[in-house]
Amino acid sequence: MKIKRTGIILYVKKYEESIVFYETILELPILFQNNELTCFDLYGTYLMVEKEDREDYLKMTEMNAKTFSCIRMNVDNVQRVANHLKRKGVVVDYQEHHWGKVAKFYDPDSNLIAFKDEETFIKQIEEYILKSK
Repeated sequence: MKIKRTGIILYVKKYEESIVFYETILELPILFQNNELTCFDLYGTYLMVEKEDREDYLKMTEMNAKTFSCIRMNVDNVQRVANHLKRKGVVVDYQEHHWGKVAKFYDPDSNLIAFKDEETFIKQIEEYILKSK
């Protein structure tokens, strides 16, 4: 099996607001779009935002409608990205831990998104490889 491309499909109830968020706030380029979905370039993979159409999910309340997942993107300077988002009106939870820096926030449909520092991510990979030898 040879995988040609990977992507994430995100089903949302607030479709129009989500499209504006990903295009204007996160500044992701649109690969293609129609009335039911918009596909964004997500740094080498794709993020397909689709209108939620599953009846059981449409009936759920916001309290129980979300799964515990996160779209995370690694960047060089998390603090700079967090400040940029804050200037755009996004509520950002910036945190510094021994394992790295992270900025967490939500899209209009309450999906969790985060930026993480690439530097400590690479160090974690390198440490794991060294321990595995």
